[in-house]
Amino acid sequence: MSAEIYHKLRKHLDQLHGPCPKTETGVEIKILKKLFTPEEAKIAVNLKFLPEQVSAIAARLGMPEAEAAEKLDSMARQGSILRFRAGEKIYYFAIPFVIGVYEFHLNSIDRELAEMMEEYLPVLSLAFAKTKTKQLRVIPVASSVDASLKVETYDQVRELVKKHDLFAVAPCICRKEQSLLGHNCQRPYETCLTFGIGAQYYIENKLGRKISLDECLKILDQAEEHALVLCPTNAQLINNICCCCSCCCGILRGAKLLPKPAEGVTSSYQAGIDPDLCTGCGECIERCQMEAIKEGDQFTIDLDRCIGCGLCINTCPTGAMSLKPKPEQIRPPTSSPETAIKIMKERGII
Repeated sequence: MSAEIYHKLRKHLDQLHGPCPKTETGVEIKILKKLFTPEEAKIAVNLKFLPEQVSAIAARLGMPEAEAAEKLDSMARQGSILRFRAGEKIYYFAIPFVIGVYEFHLNSIDRELAEMMEEYLPVLSLAFAKTKTKQLRVIPVASSVDASLKVETYDQVRELVKKHDLFAVAPCICRKEQSLLGHNCQRPYETCLTFGIGAQYYIENKLGRKISLDECLKILDQAEEHALVLCPTNAQLINNICCCCSCCCGILRGAKLLPKPAEGVTSSYQAGIDPDLCTGCGECIERCQMEAIKEGDQFTIDLDRCIGCGLCINTCPTGAMSLKPKPEQIRPPTSSPETAIKIMKERGII
């Protein structure tokens, strides 16, 4: 029965907006066995995508409410499900394997889990690439946006952040995973930003610490300085911002596996080079996370690889680099639940 419940849990997680694909090696089952006890797996497969109070979940499990509340709270603390509070009411619901269960095990990840995730990454990346709508998107760093360029509010990082009044920052689990494998990154470690309900969860479960708006904006400045790609929730009201490097980040590393990374990433912009101004100094190549800038008689942009992050713009000494809107502008969904529903429809789940 214990083996069967993990296969059932894998299928259940795969029915959410973040895929949990099956592999030939069964590494995903090994991961789930490490993260869930058989009893926790049984509880998890009975949780829905939508938030519910304990009474509804306990009835479905055939378990006393007090016992169900204790077990659900324990699973929420360890990062296997999500809990949030609205006044005095507490709600629980299922979360995808990624982005969700994996990231919420920030405090407990060890080398064994890191190694298994490395094995799982190529299969996960291909599964994520199958939907047009993504969980995260890329927005340009603040200094790359020219004043003459019309940029929607949902692509202006500071405006996105200022919509919230609760902020938290946590270590980047991708850099932690890589450090466990002996691949230490020299970029800042504490850069994972969360807001609202997400910040509440991180603070309550000691995954991150509460910060002010001012500190949040300073972390964004630091991310830009260290050439980190800004990847917020693919919605107009964001829950988080990942500050990503392509040596550690699962999203960018997965995108680089694709023949055309730009097609696997949602963004509204792409870079351009003015050949008359470019001196070939190479500063842009150093900052590009996707190897999209090609050297030659003149530097050029491989638009199949450019994800519109803007990191090559702000340090160009001659102003040869610029950000240009893509021909097709994709307006993000209003909220995370709307994003999730779009993805589930594209995956044929609903």
